[in-house]
Amino acid sequence: MSPNVPLDTVGVIGLGYIGLPTAAVLAQAGKRVIGVDVKQSSVDAINAGEVPFVEEGLETVLAGVVAKGKLSAQVETPEADAYIVSVPTPFIGDHDADLSYIEAAARGIAPKLKGGELVVLESTSPPGATEHMANVILSERSDLTSDVERPNSVYFSHAPERVLPGRIMIEMAENDRIIGGTTPEAAELNRDLYASFCQGELLLTDARTAEMAKLTENAFRDVNIAFANELSLIADRQGIDVWELIELANHHPRVNILQPGPGVGGHCIAVDPWFIVSAEREVSKLIATARGVNDSKPQMVIEKVLGRANRFKDPTVAALGIAFKANIDDLRESPSRNIAGALADQLDHGTVLVVEPNVHELPPELDKRSNVELADLDSALERADIVLLLVDHDPFKEIDRELLHEKIVIDTKGLWR
Repeated sequence: MSPNVPLDTVGVIGLGYIGLPTAAVLAQAGKRVIGVDVKQSSVDAINAGEVPFVEEGLETVLAGVVAKGKLSAQVETPEADAYIVSVPTPFIGDHDADLSYIEAAARGIAPKLKGGELVVLESTSPPGATEHMANVILSERSDLTSDVERPNSVYFSHAPERVLPGRIMIEMAENDRIIGGTTPEAAELNRDLYASFCQGELLLTDARTAEMAKLTENAFRDVNIAFANELSLIADRQGIDVWELIELANHHPRVNILQPGPGVGGHCIAVDPWFIVSAEREVSKLIATARGVNDSKPQMVIEKVLGRANRFKDPTVAALGIAFKANIDDLRESPSRNIAGALADQLDHGTVLVVEPNVHELPPELDKRSNVELADLDSALERADIVLLLVDHDPFKEIDRELLHEKIVIDTKGLWR
């Protein structure tokens, strides 16, 4: 039986791609939600009912819960019955996890606790991160404990997200969730909170297993993508259409090869496997090799483009898409974004026209390059000598193929086979 702890007010620390949708669905479920973010511009936008990034269905929900007074945002950590920490976990050193954002969130929460609160870590993290967060909080508050037998206990849990950008609002409600408590009571309390909005099965375990489960899911996908990407390199050298090859091989009843691309991006598949590797470097050889294959794929694309660009005195390359996947505006860990920048640096007297229908301005590292422009699709296709398809956004599927006949086309997604 879960502890008899009220969970009416929830503080969500970090209002990014996961934190804000989580705050919105909790508010929609009737909780009083106070979101916290370090960016005043995001806080102001959210309090106006405006979404600071593109996510299907989020804008309508957010506007509704803000108008009803169920969700507000601020820069200071509030008092609450439960806290959900959804902050970045970037790399430091040799792909080790930087837990400084989690530590900062923990130190912000610590002074607000009275005992009896639930603190959930949603940030994707290496094994032991939830316990580390608990230790940071309890070291700040010697009057509190994680001993559930005592009235001044604080409950700590890990509940990793497992949603797909572009479908977050649907999958947050429908997908099964793994919930790992540092104690069984913490897991049960976390389950009770998430049951307010999640219709999927809520699977209880311990915190370390929950942390490892999320990493395992993305490492599995990364290894399989690496096989497809390596296969594309082999097929290219052999003069074989890799997409036809995969399509034929997948007719085998027990084969399901994924599709190759220009690399792997996003803050999940491109990052999470490294947390496993950094935790156990001696025995995670396959996972490390797969990461190496996928991280090397962008350079192969760059070399192919440069080889074709040598035919022109002042080559113009239209780079179609710099998001990390189709039909979103998320540029985090995007191989396409990095490819566009590298081409701009390495093209002699050349120009890179970036076509990204989901953003209105280039990221700073591209915007500062004098030979990179953000262009509309029609203009880029007209001006380009080389058309480089990097992301399979829907508008690119509808391009009149006649416009490509006199262009050098490098299709990294097999969209125009």
